Formats: sequence, C-alpha cells, structure tokens
Amino acid sequence: MKLKFFVFFIAFLGFFQSKSQTYDPVKWFTSVEEISNGEYVLKATALIEPGWHLYSQNVPEKGPLPTMFWFDVKEGIIELVDSTKEEEGITIFDKVFQMQIKYFENKTIFEQKVVVSEEVDLVFGYVEFMACDDQKCLPPKEEELRFGLRDKSEINGESTETILGNGNSQNAITEISDEVPHDDDTKGLFGIFFIAFISGFAALLTPCVFPMIPLTVSFFTKQSQNRAVGIRNAIFYGISIIIIYVLLGTAVTAIFGADSLNALATNVWFNIIFFLLLVIFAISFLGAFEISLPSSWANKIDAQSYKYGGLIGIFFMALALAIVSFSCTGPIVGTLLVEAASKGGIAPIIGMLGFSSAIALPFGLFAAFPGWLNSLPKSGGWLNTVKVVLGFLELALAFKFLSQADLVLQLHLLTREVFIAIWITIFGALAFYLLGKIQLPHDSPLTHISVGRLGLALLTLAFTVYMIPGLWGAPLKLISAFPPPLEYSESPYGVGYSKTGGNLLSTDHGELPDGGHLLPPHDILVFNDYNKGLAYAKKVKKPIMIDFTGWACVNCRKMEQNVWPEPKILDILKNKVVLISLYVDDKRPLNEDEIEESKLRPGKKLKFIGQKWSELQTIKYRANSQPFYVLMDHDEENLIDPVAYTPDVDEYYNWLINGIEEFKNPGTH
Repeated sequence: MKLKFFVFFIAFLGFFQSKSQTYDPVKWFTSVEEISNGEYVLKATALIEPGWHLYSQNVPEKGPLPTMFWFDVKEGIIELVDSTKEEEGITIFDKVFQMQIKYFENKTIFEQKVVVSEEVDLVFGYVEFMACDDQKCLPPKEEELRFGLRDKSEINGESTETILGNGNSQNAITEISDEVPHDDDTKGLFGIFFIAFISGFAALLTPCVFPMIPLTVSFFTKQSQNRAVGIRNAIFYGISIIIIYVLLGTAVTAIFGADSLNALATNVWFNIIFFLLLVIFAISFLGAFEISLPSSWANKIDAQSYKYGGLIGIFFMALALAIVSFSCTGPIVGTLLVEAASKGGIAPIIGMLGFSSAIALPFGLFAAFPGWLNSLPKSGGWLNTVKVVLGFLELALAFKFLSQADLVLQLHLLTREVFIAIWITIFGALAFYLLGKIQLPHDSPLTHISVGRLGLALLTLAFTVYMIPGLWGAPLKLISAFPPPLEYSESPYGVGYSKTGGNLLSTDHGELPDGGHLLPPHDILVFNDYNKGLAYAKKVKKPIMIDFTGWACVNCRKMEQNVWPEPKILDILKNKVVLISLYVDDKRPLNEDEIEESKLRPGKKLKFIGQKWSELQTIKYRANSQPFYVLMDHDEENLIDPVAYTPDVDEYYNWLINGIEEFKNPGTH
C-alpha cells in the first residue's frame, strides 16, 4: 500500500501560515552625534510602515503602552543628561483607545544626550514599544539598540544617508541583520543540528539509502575520466543533496515565518494532526505499508539527469535519490520538520542542513577513498531492523504531541500515569523485538543475536525499567521534557498523593488556604489564581513569586523537575515565598463575570483563563515566553528583574535570595 502523502504534508503546513506569521511594521536604526569632547547625542530612528503609528513616551492613563528607553549606564563612566527627547509628532483622537494621544508616523527620531568620562566604543540600550494601526495593536516588543561612539557615521555597516534616504521612510524600510544571537537560541540551533545530523545517519542506515552508497560512488569513479574528476562529481552530488533538503527547510521557514511559534506549539489541532502524522510514519516504518512519492516522479527526474549530463545531470541524480528514498527518509524528515517548525526561526533550515550533511558525507568520503567500500557491511536484514527501531521511536514521540493537546484542553485523558504506561509498553516491545521475541512483516529469519543488537536491547530494557517508578511519582529527570507534569495525574493531588492532599510520605500539612493546592511530589503550596495568591501572601507576609508557565511548555517542566527539587531551591519555594503559577495556554473558559475586553486587541473578548494570564504577562512585564519568573512585593512591584529559563541551580538560587533580601530590606538590590 502506498500513500501519496507528501502533497498533503506541504498543504497542511500552509494551513497554519496565517496563524503563525508575525508582522513587524517598525524598524529601528541608531546613530551618534558628537557635541564636544565626551558629550554625545544618541539617536534612535524609527521607520514606520504606512498605516501604522508608534506612541509617544507620554500617554494618558489607561491608554496604550508608551515607547520607553533604557540605557546601559556604567556608573562613573556614562551619565545620562536629562530625559530622552522626542519630536513633535501628531496629537489626534485615537480610534483604538478612544482618547487624544500623541503618536508618530512614517519616521521619527528619539535623542538621548550622554556624557562619557572614559573611552567607550559602544553604548547599549533597549526600546520597548507597541505599534498600532486604526483597528488593532500588535503585542509590545523589545529591541536592543547599539550606539557606536567611535564610528559615528556608520549604522550597522551602512551610512545614515544610505539607510534613511532623503527622509523617505517608505523606501528605507530595510531589515538590519546585525543581531547577536542569544546564547539559548544558539544552543537550541546547535542542538537541532546535532539531532538532525544523528537522524541523517539513522536514515543512511535504512534499506532505501544504504545500498545506494557503493552503487553511486562506483558509478562516479567508473564514468569519470580520472580519479580527481570522480571525486569532484561525487562531492557535487553530496552538495546537491544538501541543497535539496535545505531548500525544503527554507520553504517550511517561509511558510511558518521567522519568529518563535509558541502559539503554534500550543495549538490543539497542530498537536493532534501531527500525532496522527507521526503514528502513520511509525506504522509505515514497522512494515504495514510504504509512504512513497509517485514512481513517475522519480522516472522523470532520472530521465533529466541523462538528458542534461554534467553537473546539472548530477543535481537531478541527487533529486532522484531524494524521491526514491522517500519511503525511508520521509518519516524522519517529517518528524524533524515538525519539531523544528514548532521552535520557529531558522530551525527548519538548520535541521535540514544537519540531516542532509549526514546523508551526503559518505558519498564524498567514499569517492575520495574508494577502498573504504570494501569495509562497508553487506546489505541485509539489519537494515530493516534499523527501520523498525526508528518506527518505535516515532510512535513514542507521537504521544508527546497528543499529550500537549490534552494538557492544553485539560481533558485529563492522557494523564502522567497513562503516558508513562504507554512509553513503558512501547520501549518494552522494542526491547523484546531486539531480543528476537517479536517478528514483524519484513524481518529476515533471526538465527542469532549480535553483540551490538543485544547491547541495544539491554539498554532499551534498562530504560523501560527506569520508567516504571514514574507510575508512582518518581520524577524521571531523564525524560522530564516529555511526560505531563507530576500534578497532571489521575489522583486529584498528583502522582503519589493521598486524597487528603498530602504526600504519602508526609501528610501533615494542615488546612490548605483558599485557592491553594500542593504541587507534587514536594508539597510546594501553589496558587493558580493571581488575586487569591496575592491575598495569601499579604496574610503570611511573604514575597510573591509569579511563575508564568504553560501546559505545553517543555522548559517549564525541566525547571519544575530538575531545578525546583534541589534542596536549597525547594526550601525557598516551600517556606520563603508564595508561589503563583499562571498557565498562559489554559483553554478552560473564564467565568461570565471574569470575561473582559482585551487591552491588546480592542474589540476582542478574553474568553479563556490562559488568555487572561498571557495578556497580564505581555502588558505588565512585556514578555510572552515561558517559563518567566517574577519576584514582587505586596504592592505588586518587582523586587528584582524577572528571569526566564534558568537551568543553572546556583544562578536561580542567587536570583531568589537577592529578591527575598530586597523584600526584607528594600534598596539592597
């Protein structure tokens, strides 16, 4: 049975385009004017697309978020003179906020005078702003600004006149690609590349790809005039493979947009459909049917390789390989694109670069050293074994997506115990398969088990046994990012909890306050309602820690299960702060008396609990990623700057201690 699946997959990606793309109508540029020795004017120029406007630094109460600037002032070195100055702008009745507001259109310049006492090359700053048109407003956004004091005529490598033109902002709206990636983003992309590279090697060992290595390399070496030409052709063949897959990643990036797809990752239909997609991939790998493109495609492409010959013909040969091997590589590529697309940015491109590099590398190496072909293992049943193992892994990963949909909807159908039980079953079956106790349709007769296969079976069996205590509350740190959190359990108080609300090992908690419950397995008192948590904090005279989190947030689970249980962190969370966890993707409806109009999208109503907390985070803290932690006092003022994902225990501990110390002794931080 063959499924014409590829066309459906691309069409499905397009389904989410309108939901996932983001729009950025304001571009920022910087320049510096030297007044005298040591005195400078830092200029931040905003280019605004027609129909959009940017608000003043001073707006009426209950109006939009103003444009705000911060500068990295080094004490004793850089001193700000007066406040940031702005142009006259336009004062008009704003239809969105129904009030008189000053804003800017097309282009405006903000100026900040500074005095520098020592030699400084760069001054760093930040601007936070909200762009609106006559009907809607975009979420607040923060941009980093860098002012070069030494090379004042250059803005990100281009002159002021080149970028801004003669005051014509419509012709000057040009994206500046001078961003320095954040460490977390860089690490994330490197991780995607590494996983994709390993996946490429796994695909290389499938029955559709592996036998092609000696055939293709032999073809190049025999058909070429000399060894050097053969190596050149084989290398170009490998490069062509990379180009083809990277173009696929580029297409996905173009469809999904270049920004983070947090909303897509929590979209119920996205998760359910990709669950079904991965299940189909897994069943295919297990041998029930083949997912392949129409054979006519491969025949036509192959004919083009003979028609054109030369380097163009080699490129068509690479394209033919991609089509012919689709039944093996398609499920792996699909899984990689699903994971990468949910992370956003250029992740799909990086993923395809890693995957195709692993596929292409052997062709170049074996062409350069043809004698190595003799050392390759012969094709046989082990290739199908690799394919089946990948099928089991695809099936396990599929339940992650189904779990996220269940978490967002709060259906409690796929609770933590059920999820872990499914994984125990899948990996247990994989272990039995590797031990030869289970036979699948395309398996060759197994007369003996190799040492490598036995080792993998024992490793899989050990992993299966490791997960069993998770059914009774073990945190399972190795897989903390995959199963639902401990409190998402069949037990109303979480895995390992009694009906009285206490841990089975420690049940003396006293009466729980209104709105509070215990977060398993460490008895952390947590509130999911902002007002109730605030009231309790005032009563017990403790600082408040707001945890903006999400049911489908992987890094949130890592923090809760890897960082929070550390003794010194746990002591603070249990005894020294009041924890309020607000789930921004909670799709449960608000009570009728709680439904209100959105401040970010006038005319729209906040209908779900998660929308309420998401808007609170966006408006008050100008952030929309999770996890996001805030320490505040009883007047709802920040005690210390908020932090995001902080896997370093000592760093997180110091942040907590500094905030608590500020609560006890204001002005210390």
